[in-house]
Amino acid sequence: MQQITEEIVRHVIQPRQQESHKGTFGRVMTIGGNTHFGGAIIMSTSAAVYSGAGLVTCATAPQNFVSLHARLPEAMVVDYQDYAAVAALMPQMDCIVIGPGLGTDATALAVLKFVFSRVQPQQNLIIDGSAITLIATHQLALPHAKLIFTPHQMEWQRLSGIKLPQQTPAQNQRVQQQLGADVIVKAHRTEIYLANSSTVWQNPVGSAAMATGGMGDCLTGILAGFLAQFTQNRGQSILAAIYSHSKISDNLAKQQYVTLPTQIITALPHFMAQMAG
Repeated sequence: MQQITEEIVRHVIQPRQQESHKGTFGRVMTIGGNTHFGGAIIMSTSAAVYSGAGLVTCATAPQNFVSLHARLPEAMVVDYQDYAAVAALMPQMDCIVIGPGLGTDATALAVLKFVFSRVQPQQNLIIDGSAITLIATHQLALPHAKLIFTPHQMEWQRLSGIKLPQQTPAQNQRVQQQLGADVIVKAHRTEIYLANSSTVWQNPVGSAAMATGGMGDCLTGILAGFLAQFTQNRGQSILAAIYSHSKISDNLAKQQYVTLPTQIITALPHFMAQMAG
């Protein structure tokens, strides 16, 4: 098992070219946030914006529009059940996130199925949270796209069928290869299984200060932002996003008992400037 290093992050995060514009840094769509869990998609969307994605659109329940606009005026917004609008926007996206705050009801299932029917092979699709549960529960066929699953260990158990005590690197990699996807198994020491590599990676940073609601939602947005703008080496961009998320928390935890996802999001631009320096 190989450790992610700061050198990988510094290699991925490069100074921005002066001759560039917002389209240069990629387009992201985040999809989720039902009437009860709007905060999840707001954090995911915020992390995508703060990590540098050029254009970010959030598809969510209309009840979240006011909160999202107040919190994050940089993001565009659309009703996730307005399928015509979502279908018109999706082809423009470099990376799509589905799952934060989506829920597991009939509406959530319909949204997920629609996204699966429209995503394109060249697009990155990050599948998180309740979207993973829906796939496992309804045994949904996976779309042809660049898939990234971000389960915690119980979600991975549902998706893979591997019980927690049997979640060894060898067993995890076996199922990951069957899925043909990148898999990030979130734990005390998160493990990363990349689709184009036999190497199993481990995140050496992060702590119990991160054990609070919304931390995974924050990670999905950072992943999306990195994949949208740092396109030279997809696998290394995934590793850099995971390390950055935890390293920022470690920096905050030097003076805090707990680190909030929103604090990590706010600290992202400064951390990225340090890595690019």
